[in-house]
Amino acid sequence: MVVSSLAALALIAAFPAPAVTPHREPAAFPAPAVTLQQKLTALSALTQPTARSAAAWRHARDDRSSWAPYAFDWSTDLCSGSPDKPLGFDFTTPCVRHDFGYRNYKAVGRFPANKEHVDRAFLFDMGQVCATYARIRRTACDRLARSYYQAVRRLGAVV
Repeated sequence: MVVSSLAALALIAAFPAPAVTPHREPAAFPAPAVTLQQKLTALSALTQPTARSAAAWRHARDDRSSWAPYAFDWSTDLCSGSPDKPLGFDFTTPCVRHDFGYRNYKAVGRFPANKEHVDRAFLFDMGQVCATYARIRRTACDRLARSYYQAVRRLGAVV
């Protein structure tokens, strides 16, 4: 399923960075911080197992400066100790979004309550990668994706 840029922008527009006070030069002052609730709402929108959420996350990642007030952690170790491209299937982006969810929910102390949907988004994202292949390769890709998913379901909280 392809999501238009317009749909991704609409989702992101619901979570804009707070406005800078009009009487100050934006470059001279740091951007105002967002509330915890605003951050949690944005995190939820960017970590769901849907095409719309994945598109919004990609757009946000490409425009990180607009999200500076949220103080998101964009760091990643890709697929941790597992290959990023097992058998040539590129799970790099799904691993990066998965890291985004884990790191940011841990940072706000809400990881246990959100781990399941972040893991399901990981499986969804890998499924999107697998969907680009013909049937036989897709079956192999889907099996690898399921293995990666099972690993994070069991061991993800340990990391």
